[in-house]
Amino acid sequence: MDAASESSDRSAFITAKLGGLTFEESNTNVPVNHSGSSSSASDLKLETFTVDKSTYCHARIRASFYPKFENEQTDQEIRTRMIEMVSKGLATVEVSLKHSGSLFMYAGHMGGAYAKNSYGNIFTAVGVFVLSRMFREAWGTKALKKEAEFNDFLEKYRMCVSMELVTAVLGDHGQRPLDDYVVVTAVTELGNGKPKFYSTSEIIAFCRIWRLPTNHVWLFSTRKSVTSFFAAFDALCEEGIATSVCRALDEVADISVPGSNDHVKVQGEILEGLVARIVRCGSARDMEDVLRDHPPPPCDGANLDLGLSLREICAAHRSSEEQQIRELLKSVGPSLCPNNLDWFGVESVDCYSKKADKSVVTKFLESQPEDYSTSKLQEMVRLIKDRRLPAAFKCYHNFHRANDVSPDNLFYKLVVHVRSDSAFRRYQKEMRVMPCLWPLYRGFFVDINLFKSNKGRDPMTLKSLDNTVKDAGENCGQQGKDGLDDGDANLMIKLKFLTYKLRTFLIRNLLSILFKEGPASYKASYLEQMKRWGTSVGKQKELSKMLDEWASYIIRKCGNNQLSSSVYLSEAEPFLKQYAELSPENQVLIGSAGNIVRAEDFLAIVDGDLDEEGDLVKKEKVTPATPEPAVQEAVQKDEGLIVFFPGIPGSGKSALCEELLNAPGGLGDDRPVHSLMGDLLKGKYWPKVADEHRKKPQSIMLADKNAPNEDVWRQIEHMCRRSRVTAVPVVTDSEGTESNPYSLDALAVFMFRVLQRVDHPGNLDKTSENAGNVLLMFYHLYEGKNREEFEGELIERFGSLVKMPLLRSDRSPLPDPVKSILEEGIDLFQLHSRRHGRLESAKGTYAAEWSKWEKQLSDTLAANSEYFSSVQVPFECAVQQVREELKRIAKGEYKPPSSEKTNHGSITFAAINLPVTQVHRLLEKLVASNPAVRSFLEGKKKRIEEKLERAHVTLAHKRSHGVAAVARYGQHLNREVPVELTELIFNDKMAAFTAHVGSVDGETIVCKNEWPHVTLWTAEGVTAKEANTLPQLYADGKASRMVIDPPASVSGPLEFF
Repeated sequence: MDAASESSDRSAFITAKLGGLTFEESNTNVPVNHSGSSSSASDLKLETFTVDKSTYCHARIRASFYPKFENEQTDQEIRTRMIEMVSKGLATVEVSLKHSGSLFMYAGHMGGAYAKNSYGNIFTAVGVFVLSRMFREAWGTKALKKEAEFNDFLEKYRMCVSMELVTAVLGDHGQRPLDDYVVVTAVTELGNGKPKFYSTSEIIAFCRIWRLPTNHVWLFSTRKSVTSFFAAFDALCEEGIATSVCRALDEVADISVPGSNDHVKVQGEILEGLVARIVRCGSARDMEDVLRDHPPPPCDGANLDLGLSLREICAAHRSSEEQQIRELLKSVGPSLCPNNLDWFGVESVDCYSKKADKSVVTKFLESQPEDYSTSKLQEMVRLIKDRRLPAAFKCYHNFHRANDVSPDNLFYKLVVHVRSDSAFRRYQKEMRVMPCLWPLYRGFFVDINLFKSNKGRDPMTLKSLDNTVKDAGENCGQQGKDGLDDGDANLMIKLKFLTYKLRTFLIRNLLSILFKEGPASYKASYLEQMKRWGTSVGKQKELSKMLDEWASYIIRKCGNNQLSSSVYLSEAEPFLKQYAELSPENQVLIGSAGNIVRAEDFLAIVDGDLDEEGDLVKKEKVTPATPEPAVQEAVQKDEGLIVFFPGIPGSGKSALCEELLNAPGGLGDDRPVHSLMGDLLKGKYWPKVADEHRKKPQSIMLADKNAPNEDVWRQIEHMCRRSRVTAVPVVTDSEGTESNPYSLDALAVFMFRVLQRVDHPGNLDKTSENAGNVLLMFYHLYEGKNREEFEGELIERFGSLVKMPLLRSDRSPLPDPVKSILEEGIDLFQLHSRRHGRLESAKGTYAAEWSKWEKQLSDTLAANSEYFSSVQVPFECAVQQVREELKRIAKGEYKPPSSEKTNHGSITFAAINLPVTQVHRLLEKLVASNPAVRSFLEGKKKRIEEKLERAHVTLAHKRSHGVAAVARYGQHLNREVPVELTELIFNDKMAAFTAHVGSVDGETIVCKNEWPHVTLWTAEGVTAKEANTLPQLYADGKASRMVIDPPASVSGPLEFF
């Protein structure tokens, strides 16, 4: 079956499912009686639930959002690949609006409502309320019936609908929305196996049948349209708002499908961004079919009284989060939310706790899988744990199954909370090795059933296993979705607009630095952020002026009371509005302002300072900031230098510091070198380093203490911002592992060195009873970053990096006994940490195991002392290499690594860039052959040569002709275009050549200017734009003309400027 037939059949299947479902026949899932078990009783059952040969588990994904694929290519590489695939007819690029909200997933009244990494809280209650509101606005008096049908439909077909929840009650993003709404972003068939995500055309069909809100989508299926899209974004990236962006994309797209709600009317003009992804080449045809068969639905409830709004309910019940949740769910009613179990559990029982013991995960992995899907989920969880990916497994009681709980039958909900994007990246690498792995999803919730069965697997189960194995085999090859290769199927790029980023990244996210560290540190931070983005120089200057005024304004108004990030727009919006009104240029810079809504009156209360993922957000008390000088961006030899060590005990930093301290000539300049050993100091170390630097501001400080985590790095950055000092990280060179910048080989050498020490100032030597445990603790402080990520972050933060050699490249592999003892220690450390956190090893449950392991470690390393002596780079060589690198930095000769990030914007006009030398030669020929031209150029030739640094034929300018007109030249970007220069028109104020633009691949390049020309020269005070008037001036007798016969032929690449 071809892709088009398959898509058509699938669309028909969706319609058949929806059309064939009635409330009466589908309402077969009768809710169970929830008045039974308490969770405390369930905990007791879990404690007594032992895993043996008769123990089975059954697991099903209950809600999931798209997998997060981290593209390893640069943005430019992704763009190039997308254009290439579309040009060859292999794919289509689909673009959608990125609404500024939070993820909300709904799987029906039995399946549950979920935020990104949590459920049963204010975020999901708000989501359910807004979803219900959407039903009432769409269906009017039929809403209650349709809500019940919708619930039953999702339960019957095991589906999950993901939405962007945009509301003013859950904290500020880029702009407070004018209305509270949801937009459907994914529809997933969970079934009994791997989730299947609907295509966008299928989502629109689904949503139009149920009258759910859809997003604005554009399809680009030709080279001309897709190149125009990227060019349009580049033209708008620094000033785009919803109106200008949607208008431009509407003009260049092959298909535009407006969303159910106009972004300007519900969210506002501030647009977060666009999401572009690769979809199959038949997507445009599928979309046309859906738009024909499913016209936009009516809105039957538009004029009905829908009761209190979300903001009114939150404003009326400000006493607690629980009260707000109850009132919201009460307003929703039983048709969509027949019970409150996910929020409040079984309330008839006095004592209950939603959380379950973490041993659920252990017993889940130890149990026999009932079917193939369960085995695949076990495989995922096991791999995440084995590879120590930064993810948490949160277990909760499933109160929907409370009445079914017995000592041999337990039900739970598992939340897979990915804590860092690095987990997705590392998991993708595992999928390349194991292509049958299921993807790691964003928003990942699993229902788990642990039970006893003495019957073994019955034939039906085995048959199910066989069928699903066969089904899985079809997805284990190198082909991804819709026949695209895996690498191409997941190509996706997020494109955000500066008008949004200035609010969220430069104002909201830097409030802490502004209030705690002061305006100078704030300025250094926002400049660094804009530098990373590749913001144009002109826009950086404009924003710097505005942000400096903002800093002064908000500090003056709030004093030492830091503005809350959740309501920052209460202050930022009036300021931005006032600033925008000062000039048209400011209005373009700001984008849109003045949408002032007092969120303080109705902001949802979040107990425990939970963010949208259910994580605790720590509030810090702000201390007054003192005025400070601006930070220097470059490494300067007349400023202070701090050398620090993001390492592990045993890396040789103290010995290195001693050698550097005693080296003749220091680091090659006149600055004195000092060392501060952490093991000899009492109290907090880094404040003492700062004090020493203040006493000796131009000295070189060797900070002889391990600096193992981002908290320490931030303190060092703070010192750099507050004074003229550059910090240089020195790290031990190591290959690292997939999840740690230090390899086991390096860790083994560190441990060997520590256990050779005698009388160490920090008491970490051969006499220490827990030396191995201490080194494992340091080792795990780096967990979650591979070597590339580790070094990249240090370079990004401090602009330089020095590597200290450790191991010979031609060394023998780590001996098996050494590798085994290290792996045993790592496993023991993780067991201890999960149970006791940071408790000393001698005081926990595993004290005896630690004592035994420390003895075995010492014996094993001692037995391999010859190996360790043979694999290390001679220390004097390592010192020499580090010293030479530091000398380069101290002299100001170090060049920080250049960023690979490509700056695409911001485009202002399209033009053919002509070789200046050819234009000059043409002028010389004209001077030689025409007295009038010679007379005109007398006294001007030198000025023309000086000013004519770039000769071009402007094809279109976004201010004069619109963004789309400029963007459409994208398909010919960098192609050589022939140009004929046919005449010279000039007067005493300006001169220009008339240009006739040729063709590329048989297609004439049409210039949008009424008079295509090359401006040669303008007098002082005359703008280049005024050269457009030369033909009219000639017609009026106010300019001269010289025909060039035969015309002069030149050529140049079509470029964006």
